Amino acid sequence: MARRSALSIRIVEGRNLPAKDITGSSDPYCIVKIDDEAIIRTATVWKTLSPFWGEEYEVQLQPGFHSISIYVMDEDALSRDDIIGKVCITRDMLAEHPKGYSGWMSLSEVDPDEEVQGEIHLRVEVLGSQGSRRLRCSVLEARDLARKDRNGASDPFVRLRYNGKTQESTVVKKSCYPRWNETFEFELAEPAREKLCVEVWDWDLVGRNDFLGKVVFSVQGLEAAGQEEGWFRLWPDKSKPTEDERRGSLGSLQLQVKLRDETVLPSHCYQPLVQLLCQEVKSGRQDGQVHLVTLLDETTTAECRQEVAINLVKLFLGQGLVKEFLDLLFELELAKPCEPNTLFRSNSLASKSMESFLKVTGMPYLHFVLGPTIARVFEEKKYVELDPGKVEIKDVGCSGLHRVQTESEVIEQGRQHLQSYLGELLDAIVRSAPACPPLIRAAFRQLFQRVGERFPQHQHAKFVAVTSFLCLRFFSPAVMTPKLFQLRATHADARTSRTLLLLAKAIQLVGNMEPAAGRAKETWLSPLLPALQQGTARMRDFITRLVGTEEDQGEEEGEARPPPAVVKEGLLLVHKTRGNGPLLAAAAGKKLHFCLTGESLSFGKSPGAERIGAIALGDILAAEKVEEKSFGSSHVMQVVYLATGGQQETAYLQCKCVNELNQWLSALRKVCGNNPRVLRSYHPGVFRGDKWSCCHQRDRTGLGCDRTRHGVTLQDWSDPLDPTVEAQRLFQHLQALRDTLRDKYWELLEPEHAQNGPRGEGGCGALGPAGDAPAGSCPQGSQGPVVVRGNPRGLWWLGWRQGSCGVSLSLRVPQTLPCPRG
Repeated sequence: MARRSALSIRIVEGRNLPAKDITGSSDPYCIVKIDDEAIIRTATVWKTLSPFWGEEYEVQLQPGFHSISIYVMDEDALSRDDIIGKVCITRDMLAEHPKGYSGWMSLSEVDPDEEVQGEIHLRVEVLGSQGSRRLRCSVLEARDLARKDRNGASDPFVRLRYNGKTQESTVVKKSCYPRWNETFEFELAEPAREKLCVEVWDWDLVGRNDFLGKVVFSVQGLEAAGQEEGWFRLWPDKSKPTEDERRGSLGSLQLQVKLRDETVLPSHCYQPLVQLLCQEVKSGRQDGQVHLVTLLDETTTAECRQEVAINLVKLFLGQGLVKEFLDLLFELELAKPCEPNTLFRSNSLASKSMESFLKVTGMPYLHFVLGPTIARVFEEKKYVELDPGKVEIKDVGCSGLHRVQTESEVIEQGRQHLQSYLGELLDAIVRSAPACPPLIRAAFRQLFQRVGERFPQHQHAKFVAVTSFLCLRFFSPAVMTPKLFQLRATHADARTSRTLLLLAKAIQLVGNMEPAAGRAKETWLSPLLPALQQGTARMRDFITRLVGTEEDQGEEEGEARPPPAVVKEGLLLVHKTRGNGPLLAAAAGKKLHFCLTGESLSFGKSPGAERIGAIALGDILAAEKVEEKSFGSSHVMQVVYLATGGQQETAYLQCKCVNELNQWLSALRKVCGNNPRVLRSYHPGVFRGDKWSCCHQRDRTGLGCDRTRHGVTLQDWSDPLDPTVEAQRLFQHLQALRDTLRDKYWELLEPEHAQNGPRGEGGCGALGPAGDAPAGSCPQGSQGPVVVRGNPRGLWWLGWRQGSCGVSLSLRVPQTLPCPRG
C-alpha cells in the first residue's frame, strides 16, 4: 500500500499587475515553489499588465508537503528580475476544497523575513528533579536553509530564547547545511508556562542579520513527554502584520489548484473492478444492457469528464484493450439519436476519451507532423492578416522611396504567407500516414467503419468523424497554442499568435471537409478558398490511406517516419569535477547530447553522432539538484551512478533553465523509480579540496546531508502507465457517484421493464444471505472498496467494508436479485 500526493495546477491569467518597466508595462512570468523548491516556471508574456498563460501542470509530491507559493516576476534583460508579488496556498487550504480551488487570488508583497525554508534537527529535554530542574536543548544540524548572501549560501547561527534569557551558537560560514552539535541549558521556570524559542539567523558582518526561521516549543508539553527529538520545520515570524494587512494593489492571479491524496492498494486488490470493466468491454454493446460506461457518461459532470476519460484510457492501455474500449464508446454514442453533421462535436465521454487517447499515444506523432511548420512560423514572424477590419497599413520600400501599402496588398501578401504555411502543413500530414502509430490507425479504422455502417446514405460522415478528432481536437489546438503541447518553450508574441490562429482556423475548415461553410460565416476567408478546397481533397485521400487495412500498412514504404521515441534528450554541459567514471573522463567541461531511454542514459557529441558512452539505468542511484554556489548556476543537476569498477561517481550536468532542469530530473526519477539501490540521502554541494561545500564534511563517501526526492516528478504524456493508480482513481469517482449511478440506472432501465412490478426492498445491489463471493479479501477482514454486481444486466456496485487489518477490495455477487422495478 502506497500513499501519494498529486497536485494539479493551472495558472490561467493575471490582471491589474503593477508596471515595473520604464515603458509603463511589465514582462510577467510565474515561478511555482513547492515547500520553497522551484518546480515550474511559466513562459514570459511580454509587455502586458494582464497576461494570459493557460499553462497546466501535474506534480507528483512527497507525502506531507506544506505549501505552494506562486511568485509573479517581471523579467529584465539587463538586471535581476523584479518580484511583483506572490500567492501562498497551504495544504490546509486545499483540504477545505476537496474538488479543487478555482478563482482569483490577490497578490501580496514578499517580506524577506517570511521567505524561510528548511528544517533543523533538535533534541529538547527536561532534566533534574523537582526544585532543580533544567531545560536542555541540543542543536545538532540544519538542512536546506534559505540562501541570503550573494555567494548563494548563508552564515547560519542559532539563537535560543527562554524566560528572558538568550544564548547563541557558533556561526557556520558559507553553508545551508550546517552542523553545530552544541548543547544549551536553561534553569526551568516554575510554573513552566514560558516557551522555548529556537531561531536561526544568517550572520552578516555589515548590516542587520537575516532571519532564517524559528521553532517554538511548549515546555509544559515537554514536561509530559520528557524528551522530544527530530527534524522540525522552520517557520516565519508570525508577530509581523498578516498577509491580508500587507496586501496592496499588486493585482491578482486566476488559479485552478487541486490536491489529490491517494492511498494506492496493491494491484491484486483492484482486480475485481478491472476484470469487470474488461469483461464489459470485451462483450461489447448488447441490446437491453445498461453499460457502466453509459452510466459514467450520463452522471459525470463536465468538469470531471476529462479526468475520468484519461483514467479509463490509461487503464485500458495497460490492459491492452483500449481499442475495444473506444469501439464500445463509438457504438454507444452512435446508438443515440444523432445527425451525421454533428457527430462527436459534444464533450461526451466518447469524445473526451478519444481526445485523451490521442494525447497519450500520439504526442511524438504530433511533434513529427507539426514541428517543422510551427518552427518556421516562429522564426519568420511574417505579418499575416485576411480580415479587413484588422489589417495594419505600413510603409514599404527603401529609403527615399517609401509608399504606403494598400489594404488589398496587405491581404494578398498575408494570403500568400498563410497558403505557404498551410501547404507545408498539409504536405506533412499527407505524408505521415505510415508514421501514425498503429494503435491510433486501428482506432480510426474502427470509427470509420462504425460511422459508415450507421449512416450508409451519408458516406461523407465517416471522413468528418475522423477529422473531427484528428484536425479539430488534435492538430488545430496544437497549432493555436504550441506551448501547451510542448512544441515550443515560449508563448508566441501577438503577431505570431494571429498567424497561428489563422492557420489553426484553416486546418479546422479543411477538417470540416466543407470549406464553403466557413466562408459563409467569415466572408473574409474567401481568398483562401481555393487552397482550402484543394486541402479538403488531399485530406480525404489521407484519411482513406490512414484507415486502410493492416495489410496496406505493411506495404507503405519510402514514406516519412518519426524517429524512435526516447524519454528525454538534449544538450547538457558536463562540469569538471574529481572522478574517473566514463562520463567524467570522456566529457568533462564539454557540452554533449544526452539521450535517456528505457535502458540507459547515453551521450555523444551531437544528436546524430556515435555514442561516446552510456550509464545503465540500474546503475543510477540518484538524480538531484545542486546548490547554486557550487557552479554559479541554479540549473545544475547531479546524477549519482556506479562506475564500471563499482565505485560511486557523480556527474554534474547544467541545464539551460529551471523547466529543463525539472524535466530532466522527473524523467530520470521515473525510469529509475524501481531501482532497489537508489540513495536515501545525498550532498547538494560538490566535494572540493578536502570537504563538501554544502555541509563541510570531510568524508567524501559519508552519508549525504539532505534527503533525496525520488517521489517529486512532473507528470508528462510520456509517463509509464500505472493501471493501479488509474483503477484507484476510477474507484474513488464511482464511490462518490453511488447514489447518482443507482438512480440513473433505474431511469435507463425503467422503460424496458415497466411491466415487472415494484422494485425489491433491497434496491439495486441488495445482497442475498448466501451471495457473498469474496475475491482478493484480507483473511482478517479489512477496510476497503467492495464491488457488487446487483442486477442481471451488468451494473457493478461499490461499497465499503470495515475491518481491522488495512485495506482490501472484494467482489460480492448476490444469488437473489431484486426486482428491477419500483
